[in-house]
Amino acid sequence: METTEHPTEGDPLKRGEDGAETGTAQTATELKKKSCKDGLHFSKLTHWRTAVFFLSLFICLTIVFAFSFILPCPVRPQYLITWNRTFSEAATYDFLAIEHASDDKVMDVMFVLKNTEVTVNKSCADAGLPSPCVFVLAVDGTDGETLWESPLEPDFHWAQCGLNTEKGRTWDCLLSHSDKLTAMDKRTGHVVWQQPHPTGLHSSRPVLSVPDLDGDKVSDVALVASDNTQTQLVLLSGKTGLQIGTTVVLDLTQTANHLLHCTAEGSHYVLLQKDTGLYGLALWRIAAKAKAGMEVGLKKDKTWEKNASATSGLVPIYESEAVSRVLRKEEADDSSSLLVVTNKEVALVDGQQLQLLWRFNTTSVLSEPSFGHFNKDEILDIVVEEDIGNYTKKVIILDGKSGEVLWEVNLLASPNSPRPASIHTTNYFSVFMFWGMMPSEFNSTIPLAGDRRSYMLLPLYSKVLLESTNVLDHIVTFKATLMERGRHAAYILLTGPVTEGAEGTVVLSKRKLKQDVPDSKVLRIGTGGTSESNEDIKETFNRLRFSEF
Repeated sequence: METTEHPTEGDPLKRGEDGAETGTAQTATELKKKSCKDGLHFSKLTHWRTAVFFLSLFICLTIVFAFSFILPCPVRPQYLITWNRTFSEAATYDFLAIEHASDDKVMDVMFVLKNTEVTVNKSCADAGLPSPCVFVLAVDGTDGETLWESPLEPDFHWAQCGLNTEKGRTWDCLLSHSDKLTAMDKRTGHVVWQQPHPTGLHSSRPVLSVPDLDGDKVSDVALVASDNTQTQLVLLSGKTGLQIGTTVVLDLTQTANHLLHCTAEGSHYVLLQKDTGLYGLALWRIAAKAKAGMEVGLKKDKTWEKNASATSGLVPIYESEAVSRVLRKEEADDSSSLLVVTNKEVALVDGQQLQLLWRFNTTSVLSEPSFGHFNKDEILDIVVEEDIGNYTKKVIILDGKSGEVLWEVNLLASPNSPRPASIHTTNYFSVFMFWGMMPSEFNSTIPLAGDRRSYMLLPLYSKVLLESTNVLDHIVTFKATLMERGRHAAYILLTGPVTEGAEGTVVLSKRKLKQDVPDSKVLRIGTGGTSESNEDIKETFNRLRFSEF
């Protein structure tokens, strides 16, 4: 008897099913064994990866912590809010330079004294010079301590720094003293070169930085000298100070001022201010007169040259009677527009096309105009002090784009008041600073030097002035500047005897601009001003952040 538990030929499906079940069971067993092996292998890989990750993390943290001790975080220079240096029985001059003379991030101060000695370690006698002699000093902007001092032969005539930006130069300052010209390194005070001053040439500032003319791959300099009969120019090697070629004598009477200007074509012109106007003379013409062939390589501007005089080569830029001053609108840009001041007007001339941009009529301008930002159009505006009679001046801020009056105030023209100044802030305005005295606070008929006040104006509060009384001594020179990038706005004062070069007590001081705010007096001028309290206005001044541009 056949049983149903064993498959037969007549029952193939059942036999297949049993076979499939058997095969499936075997396959599952094999897969289980394989998966166990793979799982064990994967588990080992996971452990290795974890170990490598933590080892890498440990190495990275070790390196970070090691270098945090080896390379400490940079420390901001610590500076005094105010400092003073006093020199007794000394003389000083109208020269003040704000330069980097040390390795910190704070600007330093350079000035000139005439004395027997400045410190015990260095005297005129030690340098083999007659006593008293001239000392060039650099003091640290953080605390006023002396960085270096360099004695030179007297007498002092003029000095100019900031000349190291040109190609190949290894010196920063040029001084005229005695009968010599001396080039100095601003970081050490060392004399790079010293040469006799060209004979019979009584040169004046500014020193003109010109392209390399003698082929030594160092930019050269030009000096301009003028008297009642003629104007002379001399070219000097920027590398050695030796004269290049001969002295160029121009068919001009006295030249009151001069500048170097660069046109859009890259051609350089020496701008000469005469009593009849402002004129330009191409550098290639000057170089050709000094030495034949030296003009090769200097660019010519066809637009300017088509207006040049056939006899003198002078290019008229602005012709007017009694031109008293000419300034470059942007000091660092030798191709910017030119501000011309006469006895009856202030005019702005395009520095490339020589077109008159605008003209402002005035009676008499007291001091050299200055520049700052009163509005947010990013165009420099002009500060002018106009004499309106009766010992009174009008401080006017002109729009740099149109010449229209943006702001004005009347002040008493106190004697010995420095020219206006400004420092740019990060909110596109400038803080303006000027000197004088409010007529309402004056009781005498003639203002005296002791009646002088300083005023700060923030365009955000155009109907408010902050008044300070902090300097009673005679001011020889004054500069408002940014001592550190983005911060530390301050003003530097050099005070001394009334007569330049006379012996007396000389004081160099630095004062942080915001330091005057708490003790200043808030003056509300005009009508329609802000309703904010005096404390809120002062707090706005204290929160200001400053910028170089």
